Order: sequence, then C-alpha cells, then structure tokens
Amino acid sequence: MTLWQLLVHRAEAEPVNVVATVVFVLAIVHTFLAARITAAAHRLQHRIAKETGGDGHSFRVEMLHFFGEVEAVFGIWAIPLLVAAAVMKGWHSVEGYVAHVHFTEPMFVVVVMAIASTRPVLSFAEKCLGAVASLGGKTPLAWWAAILTVGPLLGSFITEPAAMTICALLLARHLYELNPSPRLKYGTLGLLFVNVSVGGTLTHFAAPPVLMVAAKYGWGLTFMLRNFGWKAALAVFVSTALFAFFFRTEFAGLAGKKKARLADPVERPSERTVPAWIVGTHLLFLGWTVFTAHTPALFVAGFLYFLAFTQATAPHQNPLNLRPPLLVGFFLAGLVLHGTLQQWWIAPLLARLDVGALFAGATILTAFNDNAAITYLASLVPGFTPELKYAVVSGAVAGGGLTVIANAPNPAGQSILSRYFPDGILPIGLLLGALVPTLVVVLAFLLPP
Repeated sequence: MTLWQLLVHRAEAEPVNVVATVVFVLAIVHTFLAARITAAAHRLQHRIAKETGGDGHSFRVEMLHFFGEVEAVFGIWAIPLLVAAAVMKGWHSVEGYVAHVHFTEPMFVVVVMAIASTRPVLSFAEKCLGAVASLGGKTPLAWWAAILTVGPLLGSFITEPAAMTICALLLARHLYELNPSPRLKYGTLGLLFVNVSVGGTLTHFAAPPVLMVAAKYGWGLTFMLRNFGWKAALAVFVSTALFAFFFRTEFAGLAGKKKARLADPVERPSERTVPAWIVGTHLLFLGWTVFTAHTPALFVAGFLYFLAFTQATAPHQNPLNLRPPLLVGFFLAGLVLHGTLQQWWIAPLLARLDVGALFAGATILTAFNDNAAITYLASLVPGFTPELKYAVVSGAVAGGGLTVIANAPNPAGQSILSRYFPDGILPIGLLLGALVPTLVVVLAFLLPP
C-alpha cells in the first residue's frame, strides 16, 4: 500500500484518528494565535478601563486572557477531544486511553522547574556562570554569552528543563530587565530554545528526545559524546558567537544601562547571600529529582519534603511561585494527550523516508509536535538502520527551538520570559530568532562522527 492508501485505510477503520488529528491541528493553530488573543484582551481591557474609570471587571477580558495563555491551549482542546472520543468510542475507551498515557515528563518538569527557580539554586548558578562572565568583565554581553553557552550544556547533567529554567531566569535578570530591542529579545529567545534543545545531547539521559530511544537503540554516554555531544557543543558556541557579533552594537549600549543599575544602592531580596548549607540542601533535592526522574512516586515525595524545607528556611527563600510550573506541566500534559494519538500517520510517514528525507522530515515535524514524541514514534518503526536512527534523532533535536511546542522545556522558558513581551510572544518572531541557530545545528549534525 502507498502511504495515502494506508492512511485512508486507517482513517476508515478508526475514524476517531481523523477527529484526533483535526483537533490537534486546531490546537496548534490556537498556539500560533495566542499572542493575538492576548493583544485583543489588552485592547478590550484598556477600552473598558476608559469607560469605567479603571474600576471595571470584565468576564470577557479574563476569558480572552485565559485563551491567550499558550500553556492552556492543549488543555483547552483536550475537552473537545475527549468529548468526541467518548461519543464515538464510549467513556470506558476514553478512560482506558488516558490511563495508559504516560504523564511522567509533565510531572517531572513541574517539580524540577519549581526547585530550579528557587533563590538558593539560582544564586548558586549565578555565581558559577558569573565566574565565566567575569572573563568578559561581567558586561551584559559577557553574561549573555555565558548563560547561553555554559547553561544549555549543563542541561546534559541537570536535565534540559532545569537548564531552561535557570537560563531563562538569569537572562531575565541580566538582559531582559535592561529593556533590549524586540529584535534582541526574540533572537535571544530563539537562541536559548535551540541551544537548550541540543545542549542536553552530551549524555543519554537529559534530552527528552534522546531519552525516549537511548535504551532501545543501545546508546550510552560514549556513543552520545562521539556522535552528538561535540557537534552540539560546536553548534552552541558558533551560534552564540554569530549572534554576539550581529548584536555587538546594541550590547555596547546596554552596558551603560547596566552601570546605572549597579549604581542603585537598593538591595534586592533575591540578591542577598544564602547560607551554604541551604544551597547545598537545595542542590541535593535537585539531584534527587534528576536521579528519580522516571519514578514519579519518588520525586513527588522528595518535592513534598522540599516544600517543608523551604517553609522552615523561609527567611532565605523567595516566595515559591508554583503558577508557572503548574501551567507548563498542564501544557505538556495536554501535548502528550494529543500527540500520542498522532501515531497513526506519523509512524508510517517516517518509515517511508530515506536518511536525508528523514532528517529533514523530523526537523520539520518537530515544529508541530514535541520532538520526544517524534523520536518515540520512530522507535516503533521496525528495521531502522543505525543511519536512520541517527537521522531521526538528530533532526528532532535540531528542530527543537523552532516553536514553543517543539521541545518539552520550551514552555518553561516562554512562561518565565513572556512578561517581557507585552502583547505575548509571536510565533513568527520566535521562528525567525531560532532559524539561524537551527541551520547551524543542522550543518553540525551533518558532520561525520
């Protein structure tokens, strides 16, 4: 059977497949329109405020804000998906499907993001990266370069979601608070997403798309370093250097803003010294979460102990804001719920591609589905040669920065940095910011081992 004949046969045999894909496409379109919905909410809010003197509360505004939250999109579209599936297949089938969907990754991201965003962990990371930034005089450019090179590569050891959280929070402090141009904002966001996507490939357990297939393909630490790691590091440094050269004039202007900020005598609570034993304990909690990443019962139990510890050491903590981690977890859970149902057309498509087409296809498909889902579905295809295995994983990793849904840690970075984009983060802006780094990664992964 041709690919089209096979897909038609599967659609006729199980019409719910088509419904699931239509709903998934609508959800993706919604993510691309989220920034416009947020902008419409702001316009309506300003108009109502003018009419009521600033005292009015509008249900329409709040609902527009909710529908404009990227993190809520896939959860919103899960409702029509489950309703349609229940009508077509019965509620017991829906319960059976949801019970077999693995939500470990969304749960892990919630926990690791909450721990990595605390003041002790952030303070420790800032000191480590500050040592690198001091080589360039701790200018905005030096901080920017240190965060976007060393930070993503550390994701190979502390996992990509933790690296994304730390890098985004430090970029907020050392770049975005200086109010750079929109071009630099989007360029930095795209570079961050791409570098984190490839920065976790030095090891076989930190990048979600690699983790999905490493055991089945027999890929260990040595294999990853020889075939992925050095290429990823090369791409990270080359992309960052290109952006640094392109934005060199603006970074020179931001240095003046940095000096004015340092002249401010006000001590910020988040910058006060944290006792070493508290920092060490937080790092132990972070290490435990990474070590037990595949066992929710263990890392969730550790998180409960962590919450008790933060309460006991409250004078040395910032208020724990669980809203961003929970929203990101909600986003990823919805994406897993929808993405798993796309196996009926993605798997046969990947099975019919040669090495070059598979590499390109995985890169493009990743922009519209989580790259871990792409590699997982590819692992179900029998008879993949070593060359095809490398092509699909490297392609999925290369495309991990093109959209917010392309890589599991991306929603965490967007959630942290979205406040610096008044009308929301435009998908086209993110795509343009990530395009050059993505091309650099593609060229790097085409190099022989």
